[in-house]
Amino acid sequence: MDERIRHLGFGHPWLRGGPGAGDGGETSRLPWLSSLLLAVLVLVGTGFAAEGQPDREPLDVFARLLLLAGPALLLLRYRRPVVCVLGVALSVLVYLGAGYPYGPVLITVAVAVFAAIVSGHRRAAWWAIGLLWAGHLLVVHLLYRHLPPSGDAAASWWPEVGVAAWVAAVLVGSELVGMRRERWAHDRRERAAAETRRADEERLRIARELHDVLAHSLSVIHVQAGVGLALLDSDPEQARTALTTVKAASKEALGEVRQVLDTLRTSGAAPRAPAPGLDRLPELAEQAAGAGLAVELAYDGERVPLAPGADLAAFRIVQEALTNVVRHSGSRTARVRVGYGTDRLTLRIDDTGPATGDEAGGSGNGLAGMRERAAALGGAIEAGPRPDGGFRVRASLPLTPKETP
Repeated sequence: MDERIRHLGFGHPWLRGGPGAGDGGETSRLPWLSSLLLAVLVLVGTGFAAEGQPDREPLDVFARLLLLAGPALLLLRYRRPVVCVLGVALSVLVYLGAGYPYGPVLITVAVAVFAAIVSGHRRAAWWAIGLLWAGHLLVVHLLYRHLPPSGDAAASWWPEVGVAAWVAAVLVGSELVGMRRERWAHDRRERAAAETRRADEERLRIARELHDVLAHSLSVIHVQAGVGLALLDSDPEQARTALTTVKAASKEALGEVRQVLDTLRTSGAAPRAPAPGLDRLPELAEQAAGAGLAVELAYDGERVPLAPGADLAAFRIVQEALTNVVRHSGSRTARVRVGYGTDRLTLRIDDTGPATGDEAGGSGNGLAGMRERAAALGGAIEAGPRPDGGFRVRASLPLTPKETP
């Protein structure tokens, strides 16, 4: 029997209600009030309807139990919509087959079908109402001689047109409401997914900012702290210079980290200080010089203002490339060339090497972060050894003029 039920589509997880058994808090409550009102309506309405149908079986205890079975099962229409719609259809079919008067008992079927379709169990609802209709046709057109009331004649086929119209109205109305609720649920999921994506992108952006700020500044601090320790006894003046560089680098790093955290705390507020851009490359070169790396800056083409995002990305790419030179290269010289083309900004950072092979304490995310920044703007990064030794980073970014207010 269980195998046949599963074959018809009524098996697990439908009989449990499944994921579409209701929205939000509906599955956690029982609709007592509406089910009670339906019970009163069905009992009272059927009592009045029975007075005009003397040829039908009188309402007895069994009839009233069947009338109450529908509203009782409707208590489960949110938690177990499939069980509800099949149970209500069966109780109504038994009621009609026993020859009791027609009346508002069919309202319970409409409510159960509506609940099942709206909760996503269309097949169960269609099966239930289809089986009820087929059973009704058998009762009134074929089995009427063997069922109460005695002496009953075959029913006319014309009323079936009205029954068909009622079934169609219930199904169409339920489908329309179900489709609207599905669309609302889909829209809610899309909005939630979009908010999650925005949160992930913002988290990634902040992680990249913190990585670039801390990696560069801590590399300078690491190098200069080592110089200071080495020269503390033999050359106190040079050690003082190194410690001064450490202090300046740490102060700038704290300022930039504070700026990133301020934007995180005050969502939507404008940053207190402008984001760094290519106009700060000379300062970046001075910081690198403090770490013992001489930076040569060169420009090609006519300089044009960049959009804030592109300007910041270009600065961070150069900053990360120089940080990698300080960490991983034995070269004491790096060349930075900024090229302004007709529609692209190109950045090229070269060092003559060789690689030191020392463990510099990096996270290994520097090149990945540069590529992410470039890709977010529609650009690209190429990084690798130069043919004549050393290492080269080349970036290409769209040259979008800054928007004018």
